[in-house]
Amino acid sequence: MAKYNTDLKKLKNEARIECFKGHGPGGQHRNKTLSCVRLIHEPSNTTVIATEFRSQFRNKALAFERLQEKLRKLNVIKKLRLPTQKPSHIKAKAMQDKKVRSRKILLRKIDSIF
Repeated sequence: MAKYNTDLKKLKNEARIECFKGHGPGGQHRNKTLSCVRLIHEPSNTTVIATEFRSQFRNKALAFERLQEKLRKLNVIKKLRLPTQKPSHIKAKAMQDKKVRSRKILLRKIDSIF
């Protein structure tokens, strides 16, 4: 069962739409009009932004597509990972390394005494 609905009609009711002025290339039309769109989906606390086009209508459509894609990814249920045991040769190597380290420490202590 999907946690978040990705139906476009329901998303339009759930999402809060904010428009703001863009910056960068696109000329005076883009820089003076509220053509950029930010969608805030309250139930999932997800935000998407579309600023590619000079048209608010096209940016809004693009933002809803991005929101749908994000919600689809959030709806995917991750499988539980089963922990695996370390192979015996890895455990043996770790024990061997531990013995070598302890031997070095022991020799340092003996050298400091004499």
